[in-house]
Amino acid sequence: MLNQSAIMFACGLFAGAVLGVAGRAGRFCTLAMLEDAFFGSDMRRLKSFTLAAAVALVGTQCLAALGLIDLTQSIYLAPSIPLGGAIIGGFAFGVGMALVGTCGFGTLVRIGGGDLRAIVVFLVLGISALAAMRGLTGFLRLALIEPLSVRMPEGTTQALDSLLSPRLGALARPIAVSATAVALTIWSLADGRLIKSPRLLLSGLGVGLAVVFGWFATGWLGSDDFDPARLASLTFVAPLGNAVLYIATMSGTHADFSIGSVAGVILGSFVAAMFSRVFRWEACDDARELKRHMIGALLMGTGGIMSMGCTIGQGLSAFSTLAVSAPLTMLAIACGARVGLEYTMTGEWRPALRNLLSVHSWSTK
Repeated sequence: MLNQSAIMFACGLFAGAVLGVAGRAGRFCTLAMLEDAFFGSDMRRLKSFTLAAAVALVGTQCLAALGLIDLTQSIYLAPSIPLGGAIIGGFAFGVGMALVGTCGFGTLVRIGGGDLRAIVVFLVLGISALAAMRGLTGFLRLALIEPLSVRMPEGTTQALDSLLSPRLGALARPIAVSATAVALTIWSLADGRLIKSPRLLLSGLGVGLAVVFGWFATGWLGSDDFDPARLASLTFVAPLGNAVLYIATMSGTHADFSIGSVAGVILGSFVAAMFSRVFRWEACDDARELKRHMIGALLMGTGGIMSMGCTIGQGLSAFSTLAVSAPLTMLAIACGARVGLEYTMTGEWRPALRNLLSVHSWSTK
């Protein structure tokens, strides 16, 4: 009989594999969606992500309404809004994501396709995430986050429905969920472009459902009085650090949902790459490219821990809990990515920062 740890690992492996296939075969990539929107006037990937957010939101809130999970136990619904972490950490993560060319999730997808550069990014990102969680840069994280956090009134959390409940009462959650989900779904599907891109449509649906399954697995399947699993869903910053730690000290820890999700993305991407015959070994062209990848990974690992998540962790998992930090972090990530992408094209930081402040620069070039 499988123990609780093995069940959680298997659940993470399955959820991660869905994302791995979506990333490789379905072209689900968060940096690519921003790049397409900024410079290509192509919103299809962004609509796919938005659809995933709507699916994740509805599914997660249904689980909570049925009493299968208690979202107040997640790290995202703390009794304060970490503005410092969301803004500073999110911006740093976005810049790092642009320098690397993908996020933490995309790094795992690349490893599954044979990209040796991604292995370096994985190690640097994982170690820097560990350092920010419990090591040297953890002091910097606390110094930036705590003074800039906004405390919520006693008895409330940063969840949108919790903030609206004094005015709307018991209707706060259904109104917030239905209004948000309907708006996102209409925006995603109204013009028909996403429907005409079945790979992006299916990947958006699959990723959203995988986030819901993550909550269900850790909140209901992982419910054990003797060995309870931490309520969580998919995110790809801290789990990369946990995976590095597990590989290095296997006897001192155990594989859980987060580590399973890391392995699952690599496995799903590998299977999809082999099936479509696109698997190939790749490496850095020169030391300059390697340096850029390592700096980007450092920024993603540190910034991702400060913001308590990445484009998947905050953009989908945290968003599905109605956490106010989710849209704030995603906006900061988008700004950081814009600066980072400008830098990779021009090789200069000042024009990139100047363009960020220009309203005109956000229009199609």
